[in-house]
Amino acid sequence: MLRIALIYGSISGIIVISVMTAGIVFSDGKGAGASQAFGYLIMLIALSMIFIGVKRHRDTNLGGIIKFAPAFGMGIAIAAVAGVFYVAGWEAYLASTDYAFASQYAEGIIEAKRQAGVTGETLEKAIEDMDKMVTNYANPLYRLPITFSEIFPIGLLIALISALILRNPKAFPAR
Repeated sequence: MLRIALIYGSISGIIVISVMTAGIVFSDGKGAGASQAFGYLIMLIALSMIFIGVKRHRDTNLGGIIKFAPAFGMGIAIAAVAGVFYVAGWEAYLASTDYAFASQYAEGIIEAKRQAGVTGETLEKAIEDMDKMVTNYANPLYRLPITFSEIFPIGLLIALISALILRNPKAFPAR
């Protein structure tokens, strides 16, 4: 069980961080909204490995039958491994860019507000909020759980759906 969680979770995490890092590098930090939607789409696709891993466990180790709780547990384990790989990959990316992401992100948000015509107290509040975010993001005890929480809830949802589907031995039977 642990072996399957490590294999499918690491594959999923590596896919997510590789595609997202490439997207950030090639977009040159532009289009934060589009890149967020793209990032979550990539997570959804890569985390489909949860379904594949749970199905493999059901078919090869359990004779084609799995109950909801063990299937959900396997899905959570795969999602957790994927989350750890995602966090480790993100930290490696940040270290390779001298932790410039938060500052660049904040500058982009502020510039977008200026171009939208935001001025006065509203702009000052946005700048203050972005400065606070940059300061908080510099702290690994803040950054690591935030990064993990970007991917894990999606994995949790896919684990739930996978367990609901695969508890039925007639759903996607082994061939």
